[in-house]
Amino acid sequence: MAISKKISGFMQQSSWIRKMFEEGIRLKQELGEENVFDLSLGNPVVEPPEALREALIAAAEDPAPGQHRYMPNAGLPEVRAAIAESLAAECKVDLTADDIVMVCGAAGGLNITLKTLLDPGDEVIILAPYFVEYLFYADNHGGKAVAVPTKADFTLDLDAIEKAVTGRTKAVIVNSPNNPTGVVYSRASLEALADLLKEKSKTLGRAVYLISDDPYKKIAFDGVETPNICEFYDNSIYITSHSKDLAVPGERIGMVLVHPRSEAAKDLMAGLIFCNRVLGFVNAPALIQRAIRNVQGVSVEVKDYQRKRDFLYRELTRIGYSVVKPQGAFYFFPQSPIADEVEFSGILASKGVLVVPGRGFGLEGYFRLSYCMPDRVIEGSICGFEAAFKEASAR
Repeated sequence: MAISKKISGFMQQSSWIRKMFEEGIRLKQELGEENVFDLSLGNPVVEPPEALREALIAAAEDPAPGQHRYMPNAGLPEVRAAIAESLAAECKVDLTADDIVMVCGAAGGLNITLKTLLDPGDEVIILAPYFVEYLFYADNHGGKAVAVPTKADFTLDLDAIEKAVTGRTKAVIVNSPNNPTGVVYSRASLEALADLLKEKSKTLGRAVYLISDDPYKKIAFDGVETPNICEFYDNSIYITSHSKDLAVPGERIGMVLVHPRSEAAKDLMAGLIFCNRVLGFVNAPALIQRAIRNVQGVSVEVKDYQRKRDFLYRELTRIGYSVVKPQGAFYFFPQSPIADEVEFSGILASKGVLVVPGRGFGLEGYFRLSYCMPDRVIEGSICGFEAAFKEASAR
């Protein structure tokens, strides 16, 4: 075999979204593109805000010399300073440019963070259902991802987390608003998690870090609060990107914030900067860095996503699906009407609707659908959802 057995196995684990993408190509050839409603990918179709377009043009037209040269590996100092200033209020802590590292998207941020933190055999707790890449990011750096279930409504199960913490636990990753459920972890639950980790850190005699992967933070509905973990826990590392809130996933721009009061904060920052270089990310791209400096606080129109959510929730529950109403992001995670969600995803595909089986996110019996799609696709999927539900219910 040309590739390692390990990578071959990982590819099988992570292949559900790819499988549905390939199934979409086949179905479009068979049924016609206008009859296939692909809700499998979280790739926003909305355009970035006009303010970002203007900022990009201004950055590209800046005649000052040196705009495209190498920079400090942490990123452009003036960009980091602007981000620190914008985050200080929500973090409830004074921040400076020295607390920020610019990265190639949240994926780059997670990888340099885990590379910095993990020794071989260290464990990272992730909460099921989870973004499947967490498994591989931990493995990339010699660690092991330990999946811990959430409650039936996908909120934090603190008892389960407490039982999962061992002498090898180095960090806990939270993702809120969540992919794939759209659930937002409440202030009270995050405070309780912080208290739990303070006690565990004290018992272990070292920090258990709380890592927040928050690319959907600004996409929240009905006035729900999306607190920043830095407000509650000193040993926190906040990671985000602008892939979703500015609708520029292709630009690969994000940042990592180390709480300035975290244990060994300066060593952590030095490690992140070093790992940014040796993992090959080196720097986040200069042009988009300079652009986002001037659009802190800008985001896509959340009301458009809320309108799509409301439509889908109304229709799915009318049909009979059991689903937790998302509070943010742009995903639903309904329960399959039959036990085998892979089989049910196949029934949906036969009706021209593509979703991702829940086992691709660490939880069987559910499926994920994305609504960051054109209205035509969302509205067109309803007949398929209804026909598939009736067929499954008749079995």
